[in-house]
Amino acid sequence: MSVIRSVFSIIFYTINTLFWFVPIFVCGLIKLIPIKPLQKLMSWAAKQFATIWVTFNSLNQALFTPTKLNVTGLEDLKLKDWYLVIANHQSWVDILVLQRVFNRKIPFLNFFLKKELIYVPILGLCWWALDFPFMTRTSKSQLKKNPKLRGKDLETTRKACEKFKEMPVSVVNFVEGTRFTTQKHERQNSPFPHLLKPKAGGIAFVMQAMGEQITKVVNVTIQYPDGIPTFMDFAGGKVKNINVHVEVRPVSEELIGDYTGDSEFRVRFQSELNRLWENKEQTLQSLEKTHK
Repeated sequence: MSVIRSVFSIIFYTINTLFWFVPIFVCGLIKLIPIKPLQKLMSWAAKQFATIWVTFNSLNQALFTPTKLNVTGLEDLKLKDWYLVIANHQSWVDILVLQRVFNRKIPFLNFFLKKELIYVPILGLCWWALDFPFMTRTSKSQLKKNPKLRGKDLETTRKACEKFKEMPVSVVNFVEGTRFTTQKHERQNSPFPHLLKPKAGGIAFVMQAMGEQITKVVNVTIQYPDGIPTFMDFAGGKVKNINVHVEVRPVSEELIGDYTGDSEFRVRFQSELNRLWENKEQTLQSLEKTHK
């Protein structure tokens, strides 16, 4: 039965994606015309098409993927505010969960993606047309050899955030920088049993570029009671429950400052992020106990 579900679900995802790819990509092409009002209109239109795309993906899940989402904390969210959404990251399923939970509740979710993902067939062009920032991962050894690379991600973030200032947006950042695995957790020697160490750079750059416009931080904790699923597990209906806790909090003064030029601020920022991650670890443990 799960195989049949997977087949129908993936067919639905594919048809839905191919259908909405066309208008989204056309909007992206028209945005290349250097006329500001036209670009703004096309950005708005692309996000409307993408919202319908996500709505039909959620319908697909309701039809073929009988997963129960236990969501708490969705109060006080608005479509006309600017949000920074941060979440723990375990699976590609996280993205579908976030889109389903927040669709039409806050502005369309814009994810920071690895540069390589622009080459994903169809989806990469959709993400480009929707102004998703594509980031280059720079290792510590690369930074030592060429310190100028440190500013490259900041410049990419700054350019993306300039576009985000034109209309309400939800900027999503997986603070751990990669999906959680036992191997990565052991390699990091992470102090958090269920989480990798949080990396400050991504959200620090966003706050540096958009701190005055971001109205709230949406802290999302995703927990899979039956273990971390693959996309095929999810599509096949093997994931019975997903727990999602949402905490909407004001932008702390500790998160606003010159991350690149102020070493003391960098320390304060990382400390604030570590405290937030300690709370997230406690939330995960609480969800484990509550939904056994």
